[in-house]
This record gives sequence, structure tokens and C-alpha cells, in this order.
Amino acid sequence: MKPNNKTKLTGSESIVVASTLFGLFFGAGNLIFPVLMGQMAGSNVWQASLGFIITATGLPLLAIAAIGKTHSEGLFDLASKISKKYAYFFTVALYLTIGPFFASPRTASVSFEVSFATAGFVDSPLALLIYSAIFFGIALALSLRPSNIMDYVGKFLNPIFLIFLAIIFVKAFTMPEISVADVAPVDTYVNQSLFQGFLEGYNTMDVLAALAFGIIVIRSIRKLGINEPSTIANETVKSGLFTAILMGLIYICLGILGAKSRGFIDVQENGGVALSMITEHYFGTAGSILLALVMIFACLKTAIGLIVACAETFEELFPNVLSSKAWTILFAGISFLVSNVGLTSIISLSTPVLMFLYPLAISLVILALCEPIYTSKKVYQWVTGLTMFAALFDLIKTLPSGLYNLVSGDAIGAFASQLLPFYDYGFGWLLPALIGLVIGIFLTERDKIKGKI
Repeated sequence: MKPNNKTKLTGSESIVVASTLFGLFFGAGNLIFPVLMGQMAGSNVWQASLGFIITATGLPLLAIAAIGKTHSEGLFDLASKISKKYAYFFTVALYLTIGPFFASPRTASVSFEVSFATAGFVDSPLALLIYSAIFFGIALALSLRPSNIMDYVGKFLNPIFLIFLAIIFVKAFTMPEISVADVAPVDTYVNQSLFQGFLEGYNTMDVLAALAFGIIVIRSIRKLGINEPSTIANETVKSGLFTAILMGLIYICLGILGAKSRGFIDVQENGGVALSMITEHYFGTAGSILLALVMIFACLKTAIGLIVACAETFEELFPNVLSSKAWTILFAGISFLVSNVGLTSIISLSTPVLMFLYPLAISLVILALCEPIYTSKKVYQWVTGLTMFAALFDLIKTLPSGLYNLVSGDAIGAFASQLLPFYDYGFGWLLPALIGLVIGIFLTERDKIKGKI
């Protein structure tokens, strides 16, 4: 048999990869954050959208490219370049974040708030309890009995959802209502819209998802006959450009939709409520029902994927501790409990964790992409160590008020503001990461001179 040494994907194969990337990154939860961002950014929505697109689209694409370029077999393998202990820590922290602690519970709370925001039930703890019990009961049943049902549903959901979204955009953008230029930005979007949009993109958790599930995309490219790591990375980026452009356009439109909604509603507590009210405004009850059905099924599909992925990962990381079935039940149960704190609280509680994990993820991706230029375990370790140190300050800065006051957040913040450039913008980790890079390179070259490498 003739060996398959392809150097690039065909046009149709690139579309397959692009479709896989879109399915991986774009979930129902991604809709709510740009809408709220648009409401708050107002006339600065363009700058905010640019920042959002970088973290919600560009960085996830680079994360998958990094896995392909280093020929890693997944997150644990990539993080092991720092150390095995760190790989366990980072993998567990990342999967718990995109799994039972935040992202998985969010699937229930997002679909609940979007579905019932205009029905008067959104503030009812009992309604949320009943809904989340049914939601995760179905998710658990399907997670324990793998079926193609949700895959078939997913094939129809994306086209229906995109068509429905396009109709909302056309309706909103052709209505003679308030102009985006006339909407005053609020809070940090007044003077820091680009940086705040960048940080808002953290909430999608797509960089974390890319590190966790990027190997799925890499394997699909390998099956198509591409085996050279650098070629895999290049083809990932090339094929992903279509996805990035599509998602970028959707995010921009959602941001504008949110900004224009200020003409008939105030800034809402979260994007789920805002999106529901916007749909109700333009299409009445029928539109709200259609949006609710699509969101429920989309979120259910995402929840099943997250629960199964986390269960399989923990069974691999900790063999003989629990069975896959037990891990599945445990994670579904935790997701159910956490979902009942409500969407706004979940977002608030997840922000400090994301402010801590994202710098670690970004630095890991950048180092992996730079590997052909310079490879060194000491570089990985020093960059990661100093990034982690600085990221702790970002974590403290975004703690809920009770915890923030408990740890003397004002005093710590004042110290960090003096110590770390760009800390006030949410990028206090940049200089420490660069210092770690310099130290790592110096120590590596020193060891080379001494003959240790």
C-alpha cells in the first residue's frame, strides 16, 4: 500500500476540520457573554469585540495548534513538559473548571434563564431546582448509556440555531431603533473596552476547552493523512480560519445586538436574561419558545459531552479509585448542585478561577508554539512558576466581596498594582512571564556550558 504522506488538506477536508472546530468552540453558552458585553460596551462595542474575539477564537485555535506542533497526546502530556506533578494539578483544575464546578452547571442555568426569563420563573429557586433536576437527570441517563441520539440532534441544531440567529440579527439591524454610536458605555468599558473585552472572552472557557479536547481535532487531521507535527499545526490554523471568521462575525453581531438592546431594556444582570428579553421584543412569545427549545437541546448536548469527558479523564488519571460509571454519577450530581446557585453566581464564582487558569494556559500555549525555536524544561518551569505567582493576584482581585475583604484584597491589590505593570488592566502576569523566560534561557545556557545538557 502506498504510504500516505500528504502535505496539506483538500478543500473538502478543510471544511470537515472547520466544522469540528466550530462544534468544539461554539456552544449555547457562548451567546450570552458577547450580548452582555455589547450592552455594557455601548459605542465602544467594536474595540470590546476585538478583545473578545482574540481570547474566544484566536487563542483556542493556537492552543490546538500547540498540541499538534508538539505532537502531544492531550493536556496532561503537554503540561508534563513542566513536571508530572504540575500536569496532574493543571489537568485536574482545568477539567473541574470546564466540568462539574462551572461549565457543566452553567449549561443548566443558561438554558433555564434563557427559557424562562420572560415567563416570571427566573427568580424562583424552586423552579430552577426542578428544572436542573430534570435536566441533569436526562444528561446522566444519556451519559451512562451512550447513544447517537444527541449527535443526530446536534447535526440539526447548529443549522437551525444559526438560521434563527441570522433572522434575529436581520430583524434587529433593520429596525429604526437606537444607534450603537448613541449608547454610552458603562463601568470599565468606558476607558478599557479592548482589555475588558479580552478578559470577558475568558468566560467562554474556550482556551481551556481547546487544551482539553484539542486532541480530538488533531486525531481527525491525522486520520485524513497529515502526520507531520508542524503540518498538523499549520493545517489546524488554516482550516480554523473559516471557523474563526464565522465565530468572529457572530460575536460582533451579538455585541451590536446587545448594544442596540439598550434602546428598549437596561443592562441586565447576565446575558442569558438579556438574550431572552431581546428575542421576546422582536418576535414575541413564539420566538422565545423557539429560542428556549434550541438552547435547551444545545446545552443538554454540551452537558453530556462535558460529563463523559471528565469521567473518562479522571478514570485515566486515577485508576482503581472509581469506575467510569461512578465518576459519571458524581460529576452529574455535583453539576446539579452547583447549577442551583444561579447563572449570575456561577459566572461570579468562576471569574477568579479563570483569571488564575487563563494566564497559565496562555503561557503554556505560547511556549509550546515556540518549541522549535527554543526548547527547555527550565524555560517551561520558570515561565509557569512566575506566571502562577502573578496570576494569584488576579485571582484575589476578582474574588466575591466577602472573600475579597476576608483576605484584605485592597491591601494586596495596592501591593500588586505597584509591583506588577498592567495589573490594573488584568495582565499583571505578562512581565513575570517574560522574566521567567529570561531566567529559564539563562539557566539552560549555563547548564549547556557546564555540559549538563
